[in-house]
Amino acid sequence: MSEEEIDAQILQGIPEHELHDFVAWRDRVRDANISGKTLLATDYLNHFNEIVMLIEMVPDMPDMVEDCRAWHPKSYQQHFRDSGFSEKELAIEAYDHVPNKFRSPFEATIAQMDAVILFTLDRMEAAIAAEDSDRLRFDCSTSVEMLHKIMQVANGIIHGTTHVMQQTEIDDYMGR
Repeated sequence: MSEEEIDAQILQGIPEHELHDFVAWRDRVRDANISGKTLLATDYLNHFNEIVMLIEMVPDMPDMVEDCRAWHPKSYQQHFRDSGFSEKELAIEAYDHVPNKFRSPFEATIAQMDAVILFTLDRMEAAIAAEDSDRLRFDCSTSVEMLHKIMQVANGIIHGTTHVMQQTEIDDYMGR
């Protein structure tokens, strides 16, 4: 697929009332570490990478669950306010101009990730309280696997796809 065809695919489905603003903002982020396809930055995923790394350590160091509990969901813009990202002000401002075509699936995916993490924290604490190291290891492993899947979806959205995980897959994982 040529660059022009990819660009046409990106622009397809963006309503007229968002299109002019989006195109102008694409020019503003051109030299930044922000996707010109969506106006989103992958740096936001670092917020989730941190907790995933902590969860991975918990089976071998159960006291790390306290560090995990210090993690809290953060909005995209709050993450950048708190970050050292060199283009954080541009990322914060650009978020208000992300077309709904990308923003809606992105926010839905982030909500899924937040829910899985909070669910995981509860499961880890229950396994630790029950002194069930096998369950702790299993819960951490399956949670990390699910979080990696969701982060792949989020990364794809940041780079211009609108695929999301089915909520039923998340619900099945969390036993709902």
